[in-house]
Amino acid sequence: MTRKTPAGTPLGDDFHVYDTTLRDGAQREGISYSVADKLAVARLLDELGVGFIEGGWPGALPKDTEFFARAAGGELELRHAALVAFGSTRRAGTTAAEDPQVRALLDSQAPVITLVAKSDRRHIELALKTDVDEACEMVRDTVAFLTGEGRRVFLDAEHFFDGYAFDPDCALRVLTAAMDGGADVSVLCDTNGGQLPLQLADTVREVIARTGFRVGIHCQDDTSCAVANSVAAVQAGASHVQCTANGYGERAGNADLFAVVGNLVTKLDMPVLPTASVAELTRVSHALAEIANLAPDTHQAYVGSSAFAHKAGLHASAIKVDPELYNHIDPDVVGNDMRVLVTEMAGRASLELKGRELGVDLAGRPAALTSAVRKVKEMEARGWSFEAADASLELLLRGEVAEAEKSVVDSPPFVLESYRVILDHHVDGTVVSEATVKVHVAGERVIATAEGNGPVHALDAALRKALLPHLSWLDQVELADYKVRILTDQHGTDAVTRVLVESTDGKQEWTTVGVHGNIVEASWLAMCDALVHKALRENQPA
Repeated sequence: MTRKTPAGTPLGDDFHVYDTTLRDGAQREGISYSVADKLAVARLLDELGVGFIEGGWPGALPKDTEFFARAAGGELELRHAALVAFGSTRRAGTTAAEDPQVRALLDSQAPVITLVAKSDRRHIELALKTDVDEACEMVRDTVAFLTGEGRRVFLDAEHFFDGYAFDPDCALRVLTAAMDGGADVSVLCDTNGGQLPLQLADTVREVIARTGFRVGIHCQDDTSCAVANSVAAVQAGASHVQCTANGYGERAGNADLFAVVGNLVTKLDMPVLPTASVAELTRVSHALAEIANLAPDTHQAYVGSSAFAHKAGLHASAIKVDPELYNHIDPDVVGNDMRVLVTEMAGRASLELKGRELGVDLAGRPAALTSAVRKVKEMEARGWSFEAADASLELLLRGEVAEAEKSVVDSPPFVLESYRVILDHHVDGTVVSEATVKVHVAGERVIATAEGNGPVHALDAALRKALLPHLSWLDQVELADYKVRILTDQHGTDAVTRVLVESTDGKQEWTTVGVHGNIVEASWLAMCDALVHKALRENQPA
């Protein structure tokens, strides 16, 4: 038998990190991977160093069949991982050699095959409509056939924990049938996601003690315990853990690969990935979110942008002394960063640390620091929010330093004289916005008019038209995202509006904020800050 094992992983074949993003993760509502997407996901997972990548169900889904064909054809070269084909055991009343679905698993040319089999007597009798004897023979026959063809086989024992609680002897008979057929690992699946860590760990220990089999774990997240359950199973003796990138999966999802690996590496000192790969967790997590066309979860453990973000002034005071006092690990270990958020809760330490992060030294400028703290608190009370708008905060801090020291601040790239926006609703239902801006730039008074599909778009177009001949870098700047929040202190059309604008020049991104009772003015403030911040960067020495 060809025994395809993980390459380059410190623990080798003694411990398996098994990823099922391309099969189980793809069942998440809103995810639809193309074949090209699946190839890209597999390459990233292999780059990270997981041991096994489950590519899908060939023969059952045309897209998955094509994926395996293209992988076998040379479009997927794996350095660390073994590619896995997922499928079911043969049907009742036939043989594995005669079952076309089993044959499709061989035709995929995947060196490893994971078979799913029901291990709950109720599912065997009610869903498969057969008896336990035949179900076990379906498992044994299919595993034996595939191992006889040179494939390494894992068994996913579906509904195992529920089945073991209902009829433990039946559940263990299914595992035994697989191991008798030559399977390497019996994976205990919490298919309904209803387990809690202590009871699950007890079951894992009991199964290992009763059978001596090598067992794995596959957890769904319906109780929000998938990661905890997976880690508990490993502590109880499981040496094969199945996860999905960012916890993607049907219903509430699966065990998050990045949280599970983060816990195993940093808390249990288990080198389950190649040493250099742990620092790539954050980057790969975000890249996989982009391929799935989902926004990264900012509050995701280990890899979320807020995982090491601190808001309270008490935290910031301690972090100023020693960052480890309020971080459970060094963020660099997983490729993440610590951030200090500046809000109405900010104290002097918070703002001093944030200023250092933004390149504004407030440590030796007590007057500027005091003034900046007061101004931030006042503005936050009126609806401003700087925790997601670092660029606007940097401009504010630089302005406070310049004012406190009576120094000259860099002139803004333009000065507004006035703007006007007109909205025309035509009889045919067409709505056209027209904006006119009057600005002073490079010693000239410039007037420009432009149309857009909304007042903010038209205003942005008119401003760009006025400034483009004078600012050589302006055509590099694009609006990457635009968010509007209606603040709840006031109601109806009188409510205050907060606008966040994310801009990019193709090399970096920055976010600015504007707040006003008029959404157009709030947008204007955020757009102006975006250009002023870019001008500041352009004027700084390389």
